[in-house]
Amino acid sequence: MGISPADAAAAGDRASGNAAAPVASLLMPIYNVERYLEESIASARAQTLRDIEIICIDDGSTDGSPQIIARAAAEDERIRVITKANSGYGDSMNRGLDAARGAYIAILEPDDIMYPRALEMLVAAAENADAMIAKGNFDLYWSTPQERREFFEVARAERCGVPVRPREDPFIFGQKPSIWSAVYRRAFLAENGIRFLPTPGAAFQDTSFSFKAYACAERVVYVHDPVLAYRQDNEGSSVNASNKVYCVCEEYAEIERWLSAEAPARFGADAAARLLRSALVAKYDSYMWSYVRLAPQFHVEFLERMAAEYRRALDAGEVALDDMKPWKRANLKGILRDPEAWERANASYATAGPAGRALHYLKLGGPGLLLAYARNRLGHE
Repeated sequence: MGISPADAAAAGDRASGNAAAPVASLLMPIYNVERYLEESIASARAQTLRDIEIICIDDGSTDGSPQIIARAAAEDERIRVITKANSGYGDSMNRGLDAARGAYIAILEPDDIMYPRALEMLVAAAENADAMIAKGNFDLYWSTPQERREFFEVARAERCGVPVRPREDPFIFGQKPSIWSAVYRRAFLAENGIRFLPTPGAAFQDTSFSFKAYACAERVVYVHDPVLAYRQDNEGSSVNASNKVYCVCEEYAEIERWLSAEAPARFGADAAARLLRSALVAKYDSYMWSYVRLAPQFHVEFLERMAAEYRRALDAGEVALDDMKPWKRANLKGILRDPEAWERANASYATAGPAGRALHYLKLGGPGLLLAYARNRLGHE
C-alpha cells in the first residue's frame, strides 16, 4: 500500500524541521483492566501504520494498570500518558481528544485487541474516499473457556469502499455504535463540536458521540475486513454492570436535545425531523441491548421508562411503529401495552434459547412474524 496523503504531510513537516503531527492518535481509556491491558497495548504498538501516537488515559486505576502503562511508555516513545482522578469514560475520552495531535482519531478499549493492519486500512480508506469517518467490521472475541472469534458484519461487502452520506441513508443510524472500529478526522470532530457526555460513572457514552458524528459527516466509508477483536468475556466491562440502569437513556436524551437545539440550524427542519425519526428507531435496539444486560430486578422499571418515552414520541408524531421491523414493532407494542406482562413472557422464553425466541415471536404475531424474524436472522432482509 502506498503512502497516504496524511503520512506524506507528516513527512513534509519532518523534512522542514517542524514538529510533525502523527497521522493518527489512538485513544485508550483505561480503568482497572490489568488482566487484559498488556495485550491490548501490544496490539496498538504493533500497528503497521507506524506514524501514530498512543494516548493512554488512566482514569484513576487502583490495580496494576498504571505500572503496565508506565512500562510500555518507557519502551515506546509514541505512548503518551494522561493520569487523572476517576471521573468516568466520557471525561477520559474528552481529555484524549483535547490532547490528540493526529490527523485522525482512533479508539481502542483496553480489553480489546486491534489487528495489525487496522489503522493502515482505515486511514487509507478515509484518504481514498475523502471521508470524515472510515469504519470496519470486527470480530466478537472470547478468551474463555476456550478462545474463539465470531465475525460481526457491520456492513456487508457490497456497502464497502463506496462513500455514503449518512443523512440520506437511515441504515447508518441503525448499526451498533462500535466507535472503536473506526477512524475519525480530528478536524471534523472539532469543527462540529462532537464530544462525549462527561457524566461521572456512566456507561454507553459512545451512543450520542456516534450519532452526532454520523449526522454531521458528509462522507463515510466502510472497510469489510475485521479491524479488531471485541472482547465479550470481561466481567468488569460496562455491558455487565447492573448499577447503570438509565445511562443509555441519558445518551438518547442528549441526542434528542441536540436534534432539537442544533440540528435544524445545521441541516434544516426537515432533515432534523428525519434524523430524529432515525434516532427513535435506533433507540429500540439500544434500549433492548441495555435491557438484557441489566440485573433482572431492574427489568420492569427500565421497560416502564422505555414505554413512557415511546408513548411521548408516538403522540408527538416523531416516530411511527411502521418505521420498525415487524418483530421489533410487535415487541414494542407489547411493552407499551403492559411492561410487566411483556417481561414475564420474555423471561419464560429467554432461557429456552433459539427455540424459545421462535415461540415468543410465533405467539406475538403468528407465522408471518416468525418468518420475517427468521429471514432477518439468516441475512435475507
